[in-house]
Amino acid sequence: MHNEINYFDHALNKARSGGGTKVVFRANVIGFDGTVITSSSFPCVVGSLCCIETSEGHQTTGEVVRIHTDCVEIIPHFSKFPVRVGDAVILLQTRQEVEVGESLLGRVIDGLGQPLDSKDREDLVDSYSLEGTPINPFQRAPINNVLDVGIKSINALLTIGCGQRLGIMAGSGVGKSVLLSMITKNTAADVVVIGLIGERGREVASFTQEILKSKSRDKVVIVAVPADMSPLLRIQGAKRATSIAEYFRDQGKNVLLIMDSLTRVAHAQRELGLALGEQPTSRGYPPSVISLLPNIIERTGTSASANGSITSIYTVLAEGDDINSDPVVDTARAILDGHIVLKRELAQQGIYPAIDIVQSISRLMNDLVDEQHQKNAMRLRKLISKYQENKDLILMGGYVSGQDLDLDAALNSWDNITDFLRQSSTENFDVEVSTKLLSELIGYAK
Repeated sequence: MHNEINYFDHALNKARSGGGTKVVFRANVIGFDGTVITSSSFPCVVGSLCCIETSEGHQTTGEVVRIHTDCVEIIPHFSKFPVRVGDAVILLQTRQEVEVGESLLGRVIDGLGQPLDSKDREDLVDSYSLEGTPINPFQRAPINNVLDVGIKSINALLTIGCGQRLGIMAGSGVGKSVLLSMITKNTAADVVVIGLIGERGREVASFTQEILKSKSRDKVVIVAVPADMSPLLRIQGAKRATSIAEYFRDQGKNVLLIMDSLTRVAHAQRELGLALGEQPTSRGYPPSVISLLPNIIERTGTSASANGSITSIYTVLAEGDDINSDPVVDTARAILDGHIVLKRELAQQGIYPAIDIVQSISRLMNDLVDEQHQKNAMRLRKLISKYQENKDLILMGGYVSGQDLDLDAALNSWDNITDFLRQSSTENFDVEVSTKLLSELIGYAK
C-alpha cells in the first residue's frame, strides 16, 4: 500500500503547512460490507476525499458517495485495505483538487497523482477542480483550425479540428491501441494527455514505454489506472486526466486528450452504481453511467477565455463488434463530434489502421477544408461504398464491366485505394501530403 500511504502523508503535510488541504473533522467506521464503508456523520459533500486510518497506523483514501442524517457512506480507493469498526475517518478535502503544472510533462502518474515512473514526486503549486468548471456553450471559441494527427486516411477523409471530440469505436483486438500510439507520436498538438483507464497491466506498461521512447515524450502526460484497481480509482483517473488537459488548455496550448477507454470508465461507474443499489437498465448499466459520460466529455473542447483547446479522442469498446445497439457506443456517438469505426474484416485483410471510411464521420470536416477537398473525399467514399456493396457479386463473377461506371472506377483503382488506406506505424503523413495523395488518387480513379 505504498501509494496510498504516500498520498496521505503528502496531503497531511500540506494541511499542516496551510496549503489548502485541511484535516478538520474526524469520524469512526461503524460498518463495512466489503465495498462501502459506513461512517458516523461529519460535515462533507458527495465527492469529499477522506482518509481511513486503522489502529495499527495504516491509511488509505476514499471518497464520500452518499450522505445520510446519521451516517456517511464512503468507497475506499483500494478495495483490499483491511477495515474494522472503530477505525478513524479523517476529512482531507471537501472539494477534491488536482495538482497541475508544467513538470507533469514526460511523467506517468496514477489516479491519485502518485508517480508510476520511479521518479520523485514533483511539487506542483497550481490546482484544478477534479470535477471541472462548466463552460457556457455560447462563449466557446469556434473550431477553425485543423489538427494534424499524422494519419493520412484521417487527415484526408476524417479531418479533425482543434477542439473537436471524437470516438474510436471497435471490438477487441482490431488495432485501437496501435492507432492511438501512431496519433500520439505524430500529432502536431502542443501537449498530449493520455488516460489509460481499465486496461491490462501489460498493455499499459508496453504502451507507456513505447510513447516515452518516442520524440513526443516531452509533451506527453500519462495517467494510468490498470484494470485491477478499484472502480472509483478508474473514474478518478479519467477525471484527473481531463483536469490536467484543462490546465494546459487554459495556458493557451492546443491539447490532445486521449482516453483509452471510455467503456472501461462506464464499466467502473456501473460497478459503483450497482453497489449503491441503482437499478440496472439497458445491458445492466444504471442511469448514473449515462449521466457520467457527457459530464466528462463536455469538459473538453475550446475554451471560453483562453486561446487553447482540448481535442479529445475516446476509444469505445463495442462488445461483439456491435456498434449499433451497445448503449455506451450509442451514448458516445450522440455526444461526440464524430466517430471512427475500426472494422475487423479490414484488419484481417492486413489493412491497418483498419478504418471503415463508410461508417466513420467527422462532423466538422466540411467547415475545415476547402470545396475541392470535400469533393475528393466524397468521391472516394462513394467508390469504397460501391465496392463494399457489390463485393459478393463481384467475387461470384456476376458483374459485367460497363454496367456501373462508379463500380468500374472502384474496381480499376481498388489496389490504389487500399494502399492509400494502409499505413505502417512508423510512417507520418501531414495534412498537406495527405490531401495531395487523395487528389492524386481521385485523379487516377476517374
